[in-house]
Amino acid sequence: MSPSLWLLPALPAAAGALLIAVRRAAPALSVATAALTLGLAGHAAATRPSATARLILGEGLAVDGLSAVMVVTVAAVGLAVLVFAAAEQRSGRFHGLMLIFLGAMLATVTATDLVLLLMGWEVMGAMSYALIGYRWRDRERVRSGAVAFVTTRAGDLGLYVACGAALAAGGGLALAGLPGLPPPWRDVVAGGIVLAALGKSAQGPFAFWLSRAMAGPSPVSAFLHAATMVVAGAYLLLRAHALLAATGWAAAVAAWTGALTALLLGLVALAQRDLKQLLAASTCAQVGFMVLAAGASAVSGGTAHLAAHAAVKSLLFLAAGAWLAALGTKDLAGLHGAARRFPLVGVAFGVGAAALAGLPPLSLWVTKDAVLGGVAQPGPRVVAFAAGLVAALYAGKALAVVWRPADAATGTGSERRATGRVAWPELLPLPVLALVAAGFGIVGLPALHGWWSRLVGDPGAPGLTAGELALSGVPALALVTAVIAARPGTAVIGVRPGTVAPSRVGGVFGRWLGLERAARAVVWRPLLRAARWAAWVDERVVHGAVEAVARAGLLAARLAGSPLESGLDGLVRRTGGAVRRLGGLARRPQTGQIHIYFAQAAVALVVLAVVFAIVR
Repeated sequence: MSPSLWLLPALPAAAGALLIAVRRAAPALSVATAALTLGLAGHAAATRPSATARLILGEGLAVDGLSAVMVVTVAAVGLAVLVFAAAEQRSGRFHGLMLIFLGAMLATVTATDLVLLLMGWEVMGAMSYALIGYRWRDRERVRSGAVAFVTTRAGDLGLYVACGAALAAGGGLALAGLPGLPPPWRDVVAGGIVLAALGKSAQGPFAFWLSRAMAGPSPVSAFLHAATMVVAGAYLLLRAHALLAATGWAAAVAAWTGALTALLLGLVALAQRDLKQLLAASTCAQVGFMVLAAGASAVSGGTAHLAAHAAVKSLLFLAAGAWLAALGTKDLAGLHGAARRFPLVGVAFGVGAAALAGLPPLSLWVTKDAVLGGVAQPGPRVVAFAAGLVAALYAGKALAVVWRPADAATGTGSERRATGRVAWPELLPLPVLALVAAGFGIVGLPALHGWWSRLVGDPGAPGLTAGELALSGVPALALVTAVIAARPGTAVIGVRPGTVAPSRVGGVFGRWLGLERAARAVVWRPLLRAARWAAWVDERVVHGAVEAVARAGLLAARLAGSPLESGLDGLVRRTGGAVRRLGGLARRPQTGQIHIYFAQAAVALVVLAVVFAIVR
């Protein structure tokens, strides 16, 4: 047991709380803290420590193969994002919230029980609200943060249900013991975990909150989408894959939800006009592959895809953030020529977009196929394969837009004031992330596949064949080439690489399938009506009854203060007066003269004799 493991989440959380209060030298302190955290994460990944403490039921942290990958991934992406943010975000509040976010995610991925996991889970939700609505003077940004928070909170209720069911079953809250719970409690726990994970990872009907999350600063988007909150749900399902498999139905729900989200949100990404919205929808789609892997118990492929996606997506979001600062826009029409004007950012973005498209030999090409290779069910596998082809289309679209020659619409500054330059801290993490995004797929190749599978606890994972890799790599390459070479007037699902103008079908996908509108109509408005009805009942019925009781009490008090009370007072006074007079009469014979007492005794004896004679 290693008590020092508690320092891994506690260091960034405590430093973040300090930065919020102190607010001095925030960028330097946050970067230094993130670097120390990465060192602790590397040490934990190498030594695999565990620690327990009796907070409620005997909670603990532990680092095994799966969480070892996660702690290093989370800490490394956190450091890269904070280095990038040092160029623009200098307030102690921003860096403090980011570090607390980092600590919460590290607690979540190392927790061995539902109690600590729920604590980290909740702190992440609170920090996401604060960071999405970071510019709190902008009412729309705050509203976006609230939408994201309320939506994820709706899913988070599942974790509370899971905790309650696990306690009711008497099996404890340890994650390792959940598959052994007796039915029906095991099914309730599995359902709660699936609901919470899908909500946190923006899967299925919950996907729209990730669009709202784009209101936050670019570093927040990079961290949120790449290595923290959005992948937390997928990680939880990968961790609980044995529980899903034990129920049967939960595994099928996860697999189909992941596959369908990967396809439909890929089409949503394809129809976007905004680069950050495109990347957000693509995050939902790529996390769908991880959720599919959890449902199919393909832990090796799912974990590899998670780690590779973290590098790819953080790279893409940071590049988009750099262009947003330099050109003042994230609109695709305004980014024509952006890659040519800032070549280092353009090359890094190109590597990330090519990996996102699944082009050989880059990372997601291998990891995506590792997921598909572990899926036995033909239905989800076919849907996910189609989603991989759609990924080539939306990634190719992004590449075509930013490398297209500049025109009159380039850098219009439609979002914010353009600086015209990219600061050096914004450039520092890009080459490193590009290198990982390009090469991480090596863990899925035959030379390292066995080692990687054993590391993440999935030693029986099937390896990839050259035919499987070619089956996805060749069509992806052809589709990206076709999109880049297409003339500006060519539209695919409403997407024209030059004008990005939507068609009728593209408009539906461009509005994120109307998921937010549907959620408002089906869930939010009925809840508001129910709340108003409950308020009416409380005001008119419950409150009215309370007031009626109060009025009855006041009426009784008034009646008591009327002649009834006066009569009672008079009776009491007369009784008291009579007793007082009797007392006065009783005192008169008490003269202190003995002959008077003898006379009184004689009279009393005579009276008693008369009474006795009469009675007889």
